[in-house]
Amino acid sequence: MVRFGFVFSMIATLSLSTSAFAQSSSAQTAVDENFLGLETAVAEAGATPIASIDHARLAKAEGVEMPASRVLIFSVPEINTPILKGNVRAGLDLPFRVLSFDQDGRPQIAYTDSQFLKVRHGLINSQALNSFENKLLDVLNDLDAAPAPTKGLIANHGIIELRSELSVSEAVERLKTAVMGQDDTVWFGEIDFATEASQLGVELPDAVLLLFGGPAPGGVAMADFPAIGLDAFCQKLLVYANEEGGSVVIFNDIAALAELYYGSSAEPHHGLNKRLTATFRTAIE
Repeated sequence: MVRFGFVFSMIATLSLSTSAFAQSSSAQTAVDENFLGLETAVAEAGATPIASIDHARLAKAEGVEMPASRVLIFSVPEINTPILKGNVRAGLDLPFRVLSFDQDGRPQIAYTDSQFLKVRHGLINSQALNSFENKLLDVLNDLDAAPAPTKGLIANHGIIELRSELSVSEAVERLKTAVMGQDDTVWFGEIDFATEASQLGVELPDAVLLLFGGPAPGGVAMADFPAIGLDAFCQKLLVYANEEGGSVVIFNDIAALAELYYGSSAEPHHGLNKRLTATFRTAIE
């Protein structure tokens, strides 16, 4: 009798595991299909892909399980530059970002819209914001997508800031060295906004965006909060020239973004904030 109960329990457990695997596999397939559609739309819109990041598969390779989540970062310098002219700090939320992800077994697409930029960075150039929004809508035309939440969003919401006496180029080199000195970090690239603007005949303060991430710690942080893969992961580090000399370094507060999206945050978010802040501060001192 005990043996029969044990066997029945094993069968039930196996059935549940198989069902969970099938659901997870189905969600991954849907996320992948949405992402492929997004890549096609970006190419047809004439935008330039900057980084394609598969959060879940990168995390799984490091032994961390999380819901399917893939973010595509793409750029149009002619659209970025007028926004940056209004406030160079908006570079933290540029260029375009769209996330295909699984939320509780439901495939979704999220994106950062012009309203998010307007509120967070105090932007007032409606023409620049409209250009940003129109290009997004062009890309997302055939996709069922929703903008990132702005309820509770205020100016400079969730932005951690550090200052340094180093020039932008010096700070960037030191930060890159510090970041890549971490044995759990992957480099995704950088964007020199000032150089892009100069090629369009526009002068901007020196401003460079660094893109990188830690698949394992990021996977843990996103496990119950996959939507933050839009903003918090990969890590985005903006270094720009301070009008008073030296440079300013800003990056996202992961816990603040989790609270914006989900109404709560978790220890891994706060732990990563402390780790990143300590790493960056040491690098630019």
